[in-house]
Amino acid sequence: MTWRRIARSGVILAIALTAAAPVPGDAAPRAGGGGRVLTVRLDGPVSPVMAEAFDHALDRAEEGSYRALVVEIDTPGGLESSMRTIVKRMLGSQVPILTWVTPGGARAASAGVFITMAGDIAAMSPGTNIGAATPVNLQGPMDSTLARKATSDAAAFARTVAAQRGRNSGWAEEAVRKAVAASETEAVELDVVDFVAGTLPELLAKADGRTWRRGDMSRILEVKDLPVDRIEPGLRQRMLTVLADPNVAYVLLLLGFYGLLFELQNPGAILPGVVGGICLILAFFSLSTLSVNYAGVALMALGIVFFIAEVKVASHGLLAAGGVISMLLGSLFLFQGETARVSLGLIVGATLATALFLGFIVGAGLRAQSRRVRTGAEGLVGARAVVIERLAPRGWVRLGDERWNARCDEVVETGTEVEITGVDRLTLRVRPVAKEART
Repeated sequence: MTWRRIARSGVILAIALTAAAPVPGDAAPRAGGGGRVLTVRLDGPVSPVMAEAFDHALDRAEEGSYRALVVEIDTPGGLESSMRTIVKRMLGSQVPILTWVTPGGARAASAGVFITMAGDIAAMSPGTNIGAATPVNLQGPMDSTLARKATSDAAAFARTVAAQRGRNSGWAEEAVRKAVAASETEAVELDVVDFVAGTLPELLAKADGRTWRRGDMSRILEVKDLPVDRIEPGLRQRMLTVLADPNVAYVLLLLGFYGLLFELQNPGAILPGVVGGICLILAFFSLSTLSVNYAGVALMALGIVFFIAEVKVASHGLLAAGGVISMLLGSLFLFQGETARVSLGLIVGATLATALFLGFIVGAGLRAQSRRVRTGAEGLVGARAVVIERLAPRGWVRLGDERWNARCDEVVETGTEVEITGVDRLTLRVRPVAKEART
């Protein structure tokens, strides 16, 4: 290579470096150019299932260095423990979080208020609402002292979350203490959320350029026009979501009870016991994610006990009626609050099916008790046989395909039809059938 070529290459390299260098005073290029935004949807009651879905989404956003995580919210509220788990992760996340109550008609009620306000940027779609956040005890009404404690604790947490994100802490406390709520426009005016956005591109455009903070560190959010990746629930997540439905939990609980009931009534059947055990375990998992009133569970269990007793004790349907009433009341009381309700049609249908089934069983039992005994020694009384060896007074008779020793108080010739009046061990007591009866 000649010196002339070396000089020419040096000039070209210098020109390239000059073109690539930033011009003083210009804005620096966006970090990690070509970044993306991750989106996850939290729909339904706040539960351990939802907390797990959010954890998975946030882990992926942090590990994948996404520019932001958009959390779409539509929830009536749910478990406080699951809500605190979600909010705790949101407050310490390494990526900015945009909470968005969407679509139109959605709401962020109760625990959803805390989750929405914990976002670095909070927005709502047109036609949505947020609030109220008054705590409710899952096991029944609270006394005044316990209610004050729970309300004060929730109000303090609401103020803390609002202060962390620079929102209206006064309204957050009122949402807990006075159960206030607000539409999307009212929420913006009250500084509960930042703005209203009807679409995801609009959300990202309005959030672009806003500041998000973690402790003493502050950064500018740059998400406008970025491509979006959406987390779709996997098979396990979909199954857990289905199990968290109160109607599914109710059906599983009934199937579990009935399976064990049939197994106890028919030992060795195996299949009812296996199915009932599996359904009962799945029902317990479902109940752990819902606002369960254990008095309702106890009433349903008592109903099953009454059903078992009805089969064992001749109460002429009284125990069965008590079991149906207990099952109905237990079904109505099983869940409480707006976050978990069993369909009234499902409750009525299950109760009627149970009542009809038990009515059939009890009726069959009563009819069986009124029928003539057809087995054993008592079952032979009234049957007819034919003399095959002269009875004087003892001899032999044929009963069906069997040959029996028989005795009669009078002489009976061979071929005569006789009626059995009793059984003495292996000897039949018989009498001749009247001629009128034989004709």
